Amino acid sequence: MKFEMENSYEVKDKILQSNIAILPIGAVEAHGPHLPLSTDTILAERLSTLLAEKVGAFVMPSLPYGQVWSLRNFPGSINISNDSLISFLVDIGRSLYDQGFRTWAMVNGHLGNQVALKEAARVLYDEIPEFKVFYFFYPGMNAVVKDIRETKSVHGTYFHACEIETSIMLYLAEEFVDMERALNDVPTIGEAADFTPTPWETFTKSAVLGDATLATKEKGRKIVETALEKMVDMLIGGKTND
Repeated sequence: MKFEMENSYEVKDKILQSNIAILPIGAVEAHGPHLPLSTDTILAERLSTLLAEKVGAFVMPSLPYGQVWSLRNFPGSINISNDSLISFLVDIGRSLYDQGFRTWAMVNGHLGNQVALKEAARVLYDEIPEFKVFYFFYPGMNAVVKDIRETKSVHGTYFHACEIETSIMLYLAEEFVDMERALNDVPTIGEAADFTPTPWETFTKSAVLGDATLATKEKGRKIVETALEKMVDMLIGGKTND
């Protein structure tokens, strides 16, 4: 159910019947030559729609901007601060609770947002402990990726416009992927990048972290289905009816 397509005469009763809100959160940033700047938002939207169908939830209008400090100097990237994102999300959360929602799932398509999402959830927990807030970023994917990855990861945490993210796009939004332009670009990321601010242009020109040419729809399917199963389990378990 798309929240923005409802009307104010009927939406209150529908909220009481569901009381789960899902917010897709993405970013506008470089994703190499084969993926659009809005890749993270597209992924969050498609995943949120699938999740909402399984749990009977509302999908809220997407938040298309994110914290992209690492890629802010690449053409097309639009960066907002963690502080701005936290404040925005806390305000949204308060409003959702006031409207009658009791469970809120932020479905994040961009890893750089995760710190802000977690902090916003903590603020809301302290203010409204009965309001269940989740910050999802492909739960369960790490185990799946170990099985499906054909190349070694360039970093223990990062994956970007590579075999993995491109596979997810092929499964969820194939129409926006140009595999003829996919790159095999494997940068060397020094250990210091984990311990000091490191803009990505210091180690990559393309913003591709790995071999995107190895991406397949089947790999993406396995990641998405695992994430959906995990999210459904947590949302159903966390749902209240007050």
